[in-house]
Amino acid sequence: MLPIPPRPAAAERAAVIEELARAYPSLSLTLLGRSILGREIPLLKIGEGKTHLLYVGAHHGAEGMTAAFLLSFLSEFLSAHRAGRSVEGIDPGFLLSVRTLWIVPTLNPDGVELVERGLSSAGFLSERIRHMNGGSEDLSTWQANARGVDLNHNYDAGFRAYKGVEASLGIVGGGPTRYSGEYPESEPETAALARFVRSVPLSMILTLHTQGREIYFTSGGRSLSGQAAVAARFSAMTGYRVAAPEGAAAYGGLTDWAVGRMGIPSFTIECGEGKNPLPESAFASAWREIRPLLFRAPLYAAPPEKQKGDAGREYRTL
Repeated sequence: MLPIPPRPAAAERAAVIEELARAYPSLSLTLLGRSILGREIPLLKIGEGKTHLLYVGAHHGAEGMTAAFLLSFLSEFLSAHRAGRSVEGIDPGFLLSVRTLWIVPTLNPDGVELVERGLSSAGFLSERIRHMNGGSEDLSTWQANARGVDLNHNYDAGFRAYKGVEASLGIVGGGPTRYSGEYPESEPETAALARFVRSVPLSMILTLHTQGREIYFTSGGRSLSGQAAVAARFSAMTGYRVAAPEGAAAYGGLTDWAVGRMGIPSFTIECGEGKNPLPESAFASAWREIRPLLFRAPLYAAPPEKQKGDAGREYRTL
């Protein structure tokens, strides 16, 4: 396994991904898209199965630790595969023959750089970001992308209703958090991910966030058939509480859109506990909690042929 920093900046993530691609030919590396500032958003793929899953990290700048979780999982999985050993009761070789796993370690690379490296990482947008941040250069809790849009409010799920919530919160434009943008998928980061989701027959999406030790899976209080049972299994694996998002958190997220608009079973995992950004010291305990889930979640993704005509595309109100 490669050593991976608990909160890797862009250069560190790129080095890890390059080393993994060089060491493991079974790992496919493509480009999902580019950020506002032109940073690459890598898309990693392992497996050749007909059942596809997607893992996404770092929608938010202050949640760069989620990229470390996904890269640690990938490194351990590939190492076990090459050694021919099982991990968490999973045979990697067999799993890769029946599942295809897509991984976006960092959807918001500009936001992560702002938190990890400060205002200098923003280049020509540095003064605009300073202004959006109330004149402060302290970007340690910045969540948005470089345009001041919170990517996890930028999907087409309750978008119009959320504009009313924004107004009640006094949000009128770009800033550190919670601004949803001018229209759904207005940002290159979310637009690129949404295009990918529409192009691949996904059976499950896992989105990693920090913090709270909770699992969300509903869209507007509704879920797809069977999701509650899977969420309960995930809860047992991690010790995390199954919950429903409240207030501003209940609008415009990837899970909201994937469940409500696309009919794809999706789960938001709030990893660890504390205050964002979680300190590096929090990595080990949070990794122990979510590690079994990352390895075993593919077992709970229904093959495409089992979704046809199934209630898996229907809603249930909780």
